[in-house]
Amino acid sequence: MANNFPKLHNAMWPGLVGKGGDSEPPIDLDTMLDMTAKAEVNGVKFDGVDLFLADPHTSIDSSADDIKRLADKIAGKGLAVGSMVAPVWPPVGGGSAMGSASDRKQFVDMVRKSCAIGQQLKQHGVRKYGLIRIDSATGVEDWAKDPVGNTKLIAQTFREAADVAESYGERLACEGEICWGGMHSWKAMLNTLEETNRPKTVGFQADMAHTLLYTMGYNAPEARLLPENYDWKDKSLLDAALKKLTDALRPWTFDFHVAQNDGSVFGSGSHDKTGRHCQVGDPNGKLDVTHHAGFWLRDDKGELTKAFNHICWDGCMFPNAVMMKQQTWNDILGAMIKVRDAHGWQA
Repeated sequence: MANNFPKLHNAMWPGLVGKGGDSEPPIDLDTMLDMTAKAEVNGVKFDGVDLFLADPHTSIDSSADDIKRLADKIAGKGLAVGSMVAPVWPPVGGGSAMGSASDRKQFVDMVRKSCAIGQQLKQHGVRKYGLIRIDSATGVEDWAKDPVGNTKLIAQTFREAADVAESYGERLACEGEICWGGMHSWKAMLNTLEETNRPKTVGFQADMAHTLLYTMGYNAPEARLLPENYDWKDKSLLDAALKKLTDALRPWTFDFHVAQNDGSVFGSGSHDKTGRHCQVGDPNGKLDVTHHAGFWLRDDKGELTKAFNHICWDGCMFPNAVMMKQQTWNDILGAMIKVRDAHGWQA
């Protein structure tokens, strides 16, 4: 019998992240849901979606009726809801986690609103697992002006957000992207999590495309794990670097994104440069997706952690022409199935 855990989800935010402005137009939520629901490989389909709680997909100020309609729509396509991205950034109403008292209050308010939506989706029966994703909502340059003081402020904000999350029965996962101050390297991320010191409530969200850049020292040369001018043909060095990184962050990891990366950075629209998400079959991809997913899904002894009820594919900043092809999502689903076959379980 095939493994049925972790559940396989598709992220909805690639329809928005890196879109708009001088980039391509956003792809609406209905289209993203349809492409996800239609994907199928040998009779296996996606189990659910992870949501982006921001316009024009899902307003953070959605009414109870809006959330009921959303729940019915997603359930009607045979999908569940898992993790959700809280819009903690200043341009959409949030505030820097290391900013002024007002900024930090706005950050926590966005977490509160996100948790409330999560609770409503649970009440409607469409969400039984997942968490709320956050980041520091601040750039690396600003953080670097006072690394110690700013990390303490971020941790203070995260603890306040954790109090809110716990009141709703939620957990928070910090996105490990090189563009976020205080979480731009594996060392900085670990330091922020330890300073926050809420290991049951505030953890890490690992994305394979972003954590690959952690090994390369982008924005943090002191945390580099691969040598300069690294020869990508030497797979043993890559495995050793990823093992050191995952051994450090795996105990904190609450959420996991399967992805491919070509070892370069990319940004479009208003999104700062971060890990380039490649199509799963990209010949320039540096990761063995199935093999390297196991570094997160298994412990240092190779045993399954079973830490995640679901895993998600993140295809941020794919061109719209790619995203509008059904085969793209079939290929992604196929890669996710391989990960589950290799590192999943039956329940």
